[in-house]
Amino acid sequence: MSFLIKNARAVYAPGSPESTDIRISEGFITELGQGLLPLPGHQERMIDVSNCVVYPGFVNTHHHLAQSILKGVPEGLNQRLGDWLVSVPYRFWPKITPELMYQAARLGFYELLRSGTTTCADHHYLYHKNTSPEVEAAVWQAAEEMGIRFVLCRGGTTTHGSHRGMEKSAVESESLDQYLSLLEGTRTRHHDPSPIAMKRLVVAPTSLVHGSEPDHLRVMADYARSHQLKMHSHLLEVSYDDEQALARYGMSAIDYAESCDWLGSDVWFAHLVKTDTHAIQTLAETGTGIGHCPTSNCRLGSGIAPVIEMVEAGVPVSIGVDGSASAESASMLQELNLSWLLHRTQHGAEATHLEQILQWGSLGGAKILGLDGVGEIAVGKAADIALYNIDNPRMVSVHSPLWAPLMCGEPAQVDYLFVNGKLRVEFGEVVGVDERQLVNDIHEALNELAKLVLK
Repeated sequence: MSFLIKNARAVYAPGSPESTDIRISEGFITELGQGLLPLPGHQERMIDVSNCVVYPGFVNTHHHLAQSILKGVPEGLNQRLGDWLVSVPYRFWPKITPELMYQAARLGFYELLRSGTTTCADHHYLYHKNTSPEVEAAVWQAAEEMGIRFVLCRGGTTTHGSHRGMEKSAVESESLDQYLSLLEGTRTRHHDPSPIAMKRLVVAPTSLVHGSEPDHLRVMADYARSHQLKMHSHLLEVSYDDEQALARYGMSAIDYAESCDWLGSDVWFAHLVKTDTHAIQTLAETGTGIGHCPTSNCRLGSGIAPVIEMVEAGVPVSIGVDGSASAESASMLQELNLSWLLHRTQHGAEATHLEQILQWGSLGGAKILGLDGVGEIAVGKAADIALYNIDNPRMVSVHSPLWAPLMCGEPAQVDYLFVNGKLRVEFGEVVGVDERQLVNDIHEALNELAKLVLK
């Protein structure tokens, strides 16, 4: 279907800054301007959005969708990362069945869509020696049903190593051969290399320092690059990465990553909170990016990633919501709002600018993921577009209407959301989702999870 979006209050389209109208055809943005008229002989649906401002759909570069049913677990409320990993995600994940994973993914995608997100990269790590392939299949199914652009970052460990979450787990890691075999199966079934792919695969061992041996990481990197796949992992969320890399390998975590062939323009890491000057320079020189997750880093007391220094050095920056067990809002808009504010506490009011933050959350993420046709409102790009209603008490008085959603943060109303030119949110509701039924399904999932944990 073709659409003509009319009369927006403002559109974030740097190449066409005065635009109020957008034409969408065959999944692409085909025209931007003012006073656009329906094309003769074309069946177009016209949508008046005079109450809305328009952003490119957000690109979330780091999530853990399984954690959507692990919010606010009492044991982990006041724990730092190491203890929290034991008390929350690694306590529950061996119990997550395909049905539980499906419901968690649906909830996670629902939250993202409602916050203006059109692309989700999920660092999915629920793999072990006897894992059911149906757990991963449930995520792919949920993504397709919800209509979100989806990147599966295939996690997992090939050794218990020094991963604090795995230390107390009775789960046996995959072998390297098993990891690669299952990875190849996923690649052949799902991976699309096109610049507007709806499905992508990324090689993403759960923890670069703690979950796989150096030789294993080199083999994974070689596999990824031989198939032109991106690479992702956690790194330097806390100082423990540097401590273990120095104790086990005699070098810093960033130098260890380099020694394992895990730096480059095809790599990005989540968190990077504890990066020093040497690490930042190395990231910049190699083009390695960051998935900045400020809410989770605050929630777990890990610190503030030195993103301003990274930007100055030339490190590619994107934004991730991280898992909902350590970032309960699960909203990309909330992450952008916090990113705008947080770094000002360290560097002053001129440290961050709204346009820069919006770029991190959209085009920055698209570039890191290699989705070159996504992340901006421009003719020829995929129609991934979020339309925020600002005709409400929280936002109506903002003197800079374009920036009202970013400045005010949640709660915000997405009236319409397009993914690849298809309406995924309409009149403020996610298309095809009964919200009451979704809530009931999650209640049932939580009851089932509680029974499984008690066994």
